[in-house]
Amino acid sequence: MLADTIRLEGDGLELVGSAYGDPEDPPVLFFHGGGQSRNAWLGSAKKVAVAGFYGVSIDLRGHGDSDWAKDGQYHLEDFGRDVEKLVQQFDRPVTLVGASRGGQSALVGGSRQPKHVRLIMLADVSPDMQDEGIDGIRAFFAEGAKGFESLDQAADSLAKHLGQKRIADPRKLAGSMRRDTEDRWQWRWDPATGNAEFLHPPSENESLLAAAARVKSPLVMVRAELSHVLTDEGVDNFKKLAPQLEIMLARGVGHMFTADRNDGFATKLLDVLARTPEGILA
Repeated sequence: MLADTIRLEGDGLELVGSAYGDPEDPPVLFFHGGGQSRNAWLGSAKKVAVAGFYGVSIDLRGHGDSDWAKDGQYHLEDFGRDVEKLVQQFDRPVTLVGASRGGQSALVGGSRQPKHVRLIMLADVSPDMQDEGIDGIRAFFAEGAKGFESLDQAADSLAKHLGQKRIADPRKLAGSMRRDTEDRWQWRWDPATGNAEFLHPPSENESLLAAAARVKSPLVMVRAELSHVLTDEGVDNFKKLAPQLEIMLARGVGHMFTADRNDGFATKLLDVLARTPEGILA
């Protein structure tokens, strides 16, 4: 199954997605983590399309083929406004799926458009995330900003800082990277997205807490058993703010587990969708 490249309107910029299936089918939008691209969710998007949904994996602002923010703003609220714009472009309620920064964006933006949202499913995302757990992500962005002499070095960086299993064939990273003027490999994102001011400032948790208190849509969080960013206390608080929250456990994996668990996550998603009414747009 080949993907169609589609272009959608974000908050003042254009976002690019890879779409599988029939656009008339119920839409499922996937959002990757910071420093990744829409490639991270292609397996899941394809699997839900086979099951009768319109699966779309989207590059966040400043990532992949999507526009870079002209004003250089990459706060969580900026990503959330993109999601708000996206869901309003479909004529059926949308399912939002996201990991890490993509999950935060789905929660913030989706919580503001309840009539447009069928379901929000998060991969290891909640308010009250541990700041020290973000250190690996900070280190990943800092190292990536310098570029790499080889794809092997880039693969090492991914495994070291994000806790992912090292990719067996680093050549597969070429589609997620670009060559700079010095012929070094750079990730395909706006370097500004990794600025310290955007990586877990206090305003980020304030936005997540507000979204958790506001969200009315069905809500599922798949918690990574070995997560370094979530705590029992934070998850309990999430549940108090959003009583409809259903929590599933992904055993034996860390925070960025969806990168190599696409099919397993998609299976969980399809199970939840089977018991979640679509509803209609008013």
